[in-house]
Amino acid sequence: MNWVETTVGEYCPFVYGKGLPKAKRVNGTVPVYGSNGVVDSHIEAHVYQHGVIIGRKGTCGAVTLSESDFWPIDTTFYVTKDSLDETRFVYYLLSSLGMEHMNSDSAVPGLNRDNAHSLRIVIPERKEDRERLGAYLALFDEKIELNIRMNQTLEKVAQRIFMSWFVDFDPVKANVEGVSFNRLSPEIHSLFPSEFEESELGLIPKGWKVSTIGKEFDVTMGQSPPGSSYNESNEGILFFQGRRDFGFRYPSERVFTNQPKRLASAGDTLLSVRAPVGDINKALKDCCIGRGVGALRHKSGCESFTYYSAMRLKLIFDSYDGEGTVFGSINQIELKSIKVIAPCKKVLKSFSNIVGPLDEKIKVNTLQIDILSKIRDKLLPRLISGQITIEKANELMEEVC
Repeated sequence: MNWVETTVGEYCPFVYGKGLPKAKRVNGTVPVYGSNGVVDSHIEAHVYQHGVIIGRKGTCGAVTLSESDFWPIDTTFYVTKDSLDETRFVYYLLSSLGMEHMNSDSAVPGLNRDNAHSLRIVIPERKEDRERLGAYLALFDEKIELNIRMNQTLEKVAQRIFMSWFVDFDPVKANVEGVSFNRLSPEIHSLFPSEFEESELGLIPKGWKVSTIGKEFDVTMGQSPPGSSYNESNEGILFFQGRRDFGFRYPSERVFTNQPKRLASAGDTLLSVRAPVGDINKALKDCCIGRGVGALRHKSGCESFTYYSAMRLKLIFDSYDGEGTVFGSINQIELKSIKVIAPCKKVLKSFSNIVGPLDEKIKVNTLQIDILSKIRDKLLPRLISGQITIEKANELMEEVC
C-alpha cells in the first residue's frame, strides 16, 4: 500500500452547512445535524448521500458520520465522497486529527476552515486502499452498535417481565380469572396467588406484603473521601461521586481514590441520591461511592430484582418531577422509608432464574464493547497514518483476544 502526503483541504475540502431554523423543520426521516450530532429531523435532505459532518460553531471539531441522506445546518461543515467506505475512511481520518482543540474564537467556540484545510495528512494513494481501511475500521463500530442494540432489547424484555410480575400482577390476574398465562410455564405460574387482598398500596397478591426499601434492601449511602485522594491514574479504588460517569447499565471508569470511605460491591445497584434523584447504574466491580450515590442490594442477593426495582423508583421520582415536586436530594431515612411490595421468595427466585441470564448477557456484551472500543482507539491512529497494516492489526487483535 503506497501512502502520499497531502492536506485536508486538498483531499476532503469542507463545505459549509445550510441553515434550517426550527420553525421551518418538519418532523421526518432525514436527520438534521448540528455541531454535536443529530439535533432534529426533517422531511427533505440538503445532502442526498452519505457524508461526514464537522462541528464549526459550538462543539467545534466534533466529527459525525451519516450513512444516509442528511441536512447539516449552518453550525457545521460537511464532506462527501462517492463511496460509503471512503466516506468512512474520511470520518476516521478526521476523528484522529484533534480538531476539537482548534478553537479559533474564545467567545464562541469555532473551527476555522482555512486552519483545518492546512492540516497535513498522509493517505493511501489508491482509492481502493482507502475504502478497505474505512470498511475495516467500521467493523469495530458495527459490532459495538450491535451489542448496544442487543443490550437495549434485553433490558426491555427484562423490564417487561418485572412490570408484568411485580407491578401489573398479570400472572395473578390470570389465576383469578382461571385462565392460563401463556408467557409462563405451569410450574412457575402456580407459584403466584390466585387472589388479591387490600393493602395501603391498593390491591396486592394475597400473601405478599407491603414493606419498605429499608426492610427489603441493604442500603449504603455514599460518603466522599478527601478531595486530595482523587486521581485519574488508576491509583486505589474506582470512585463515583455522583451520576456523571453513569452509562447505559454500567458507569465508565474515570476517577479513583486511595482513601475510600464507603464501598459498593460488584453487582450492587447504584442510585443517584442528589439531583437528578433516581438515575441508576450497576457496579461492574467493587467501588467507592461519594455523597451523591447510594448502593442497593436486595437481602436475597437477587441483583436483577434490585436493579429493576430501582428502575421502578426512577419512574416514581420522575412522576413527582412532572407534578412540580423536584427532589434536590434524598437522604437515607427518606430512601429507606419508601414503601414497596415484597413478593414471596419462590416467585423472587424464579424471576432471578429467568432474568438473571439476560442481565448476565448484558454484562458480557458491555465488557465486549469496552474491549472493542479500546482496541479500535489504539489501532485507529496507527492504521489511519500507515504505521501498521490491516494484516498487522489482525495479528495484534489475536494477541489481545
